[in-house]
Amino acid sequence: MLAERAVERIPSLALSPGKIVGLEGPAGWGLTRLGLSLLAAPSQVGTVVTIDARGGWLSPLAAWEVGVKPGRLVMVRCADRRLWGQVTAAILEGVAAVYAEVPAGVGEHELRRLAALTRARKVGLALRPLRGQLPAGITHLRIYGRGVSWEGADQGHGRLLERRLALEVSGKSLPWQAFDLGA
Repeated sequence: MLAERAVERIPSLALSPGKIVGLEGPAGWGLTRLGLSLLAAPSQVGTVVTIDARGGWLSPLAAWEVGVKPGRLVMVRCADRRLWGQVTAAILEGVAAVYAEVPAGVGEHELRRLAALTRARKVGLALRPLRGQLPAGITHLRIYGRGVSWEGADQGHGRLLERRLALEVSGKSLPWQAFDLGA
């Protein structure tokens, strides 16, 4: 639910043709789920692809839960940073949108080349670096996870009631904004 609320509450949070959304922040904060939710709208009109750079961590069930049409989802696994750029470039041909984890070690030049292909092919692209940040000027919209808190379970006992995610959002046509989302 948190991912769906984020898409509803944050202006301009969508995968637009030829635009790149960057999702940055620590693992475990819900940014992958938020990235998958960006594929929901494009999956209504065309094929969407996820590129799993961790070797099997992405689940189609997680994508389906956030509204991605099952028959329009393709999942690709590519953990080899040397092949990742070629695989991603090939996938940008003929799909509506892509959510791609960026393995550590992918160079700035390769990311800039993919950004140019994204604009030329008019594909929506969400990039989630597994370590570090994306180079400046690549993204149209940048989402950075600032914090997460879990409520309900105390010292490992009880029931989780809510996850709150603090985000910073900024972009080329959007001034810096902070959001606190609960699910």
